Amino acid sequence: MVIGLRLFFIGVLVAILGTTTWASLQAPLLGMSRELVTHPWFIATLVDAYLGFLTFYVWVAWRETTWASRLVWLLAILLLGNIAMAAYALERLFAVPSHATIGEVLLQKREAFSWLGLVLAVGGAFAWYLLA
Repeated sequence: MVIGLRLFFIGVLVAILGTTTWASLQAPLLGMSRELVTHPWFIATLVDAYLGFLTFYVWVAWRETTWASRLVWLLAILLLGNIAMAAYALERLFAVPSHATIGEVLLQKREAFSWLGLVLAVGGAFAWYLLA
């Protein structure tokens, strides 16, 4: 089960990074037209995505026991979306043995500060700064 989940989230991360790279080379993110960003379906998709990010974050906040880790993961997820979510899942999946149960993967709390979360939050903030 764990090996399959590792492969799945590696695939998700590769797909998102590939698609994001491709899209960035086609057109700048902040170069979208006013017509596009005010379109009802664009707004609905954005609301749907961010509510999904926050839903995932509720689980992250429950698993992380330090407020610092909770904060950096919130920032990372809000700034990088599914890139950060896939990275979090992979970090947790590689922290358990390959024979771990799904309960161990989903319910095991982490006591230590998350350096990966910090790196992603800072990297996401820097990327958004460069886009502005």
